[in-house]
Amino acid sequence: MQILRTLLLRLATTAVTLAGAAIIVFVVIRVVPGNPIAMMLPPGATEEDIRRLTALYGLDRSIPEQFLIWVGGVLQGDFGTSITARQPVLELVLGRLPATLELALMALVLAVLIGGATALAGTRERGTRVEAAVDVSNGMALSIPDFLWGLILVLLFGVLWPVFHISGRITPSLDLPFTTDFYLIESVLRLRFDLWLDLVSHMLLPALALAIPLAAIISQLLKQSLKETMHLDYVTLARTKGYGETRVITREALPNAILPTLTLVGVQFTFLIGGTVIIERLFSYEGLGNMAIDAVINRDLPLIQGIVLLFALIFTAVNLAVDLLYAVLNPRLRHA
Repeated sequence: MQILRTLLLRLATTAVTLAGAAIIVFVVIRVVPGNPIAMMLPPGATEEDIRRLTALYGLDRSIPEQFLIWVGGVLQGDFGTSITARQPVLELVLGRLPATLELALMALVLAVLIGGATALAGTRERGTRVEAAVDVSNGMALSIPDFLWGLILVLLFGVLWPVFHISGRITPSLDLPFTTDFYLIESVLRLRFDLWLDLVSHMLLPALALAIPLAAIISQLLKQSLKETMHLDYVTLARTKGYGETRVITREALPNAILPTLTLVGVQFTFLIGGTVIIERLFSYEGLGNMAIDAVINRDLPLIQGIVLLFALIFTAVNLAVDLLYAVLNPRLRHA
């Protein structure tokens, strides 16, 4: 019953959040100075050409009228037509979304592995130089933003020691038998490990740039949770039974200490997806973030609206999944 109540509450919150995001982005991008129609026409275009295209895209109506027309289309699956690409917005967004999701998921996996490993090492060697080194490295990772980590990685592994690709998603000269846009997953299913390695070689540096700050946050929170758990009675009892320190940490303390970290990872994953905008631009990665920057530069209003609405939907869906997972894993909520 508690989980069902949580689900209904979160669904209502999700609807309100999406509506608020849609209203804000729709109004803001229309009050910003600049005429997107004038930007897409050649220099010799007449005022009649501008008026005709303005009427075609419905920009000659009032903002409330434009919003109602757009919402009506969205409810029917029509997000409008891109002003610059002259293609349906939904088709463009869904075509780039898999690349961004694969990049964000790889960054999340790297962050969990790095952060979890350093937290366990710092807890295992607490009070020693190893813990001090973990704390210092976490502080350095947090003090440098992800785009600067990207520049550092490009300099190290793209210029000084060129072992990874620093632009693009895949080598264009390779045979690409993909039927979906989830290249990384499909290459494994097709047993094309040559394509998988090439994809990973392109994705590793941008994913690592996104993962380093998140790994530091995970490491700090998990290490603190483990420290607090290590003083509880059941952990002391495990020690009296003769269990080694590593087994006490991983099998006794970790399952209870990981719950706060799980919530943090879910929340930070939403920010991780938002952070792909700059990183994708830096590495010329063909994802949704790179498209978003082009849409803003070109004042492509329908495309901006579609991208922002999709980002808001992803954020709310991830937060909903984290809340439900936390309710399932937390015994107090599960048996409430």
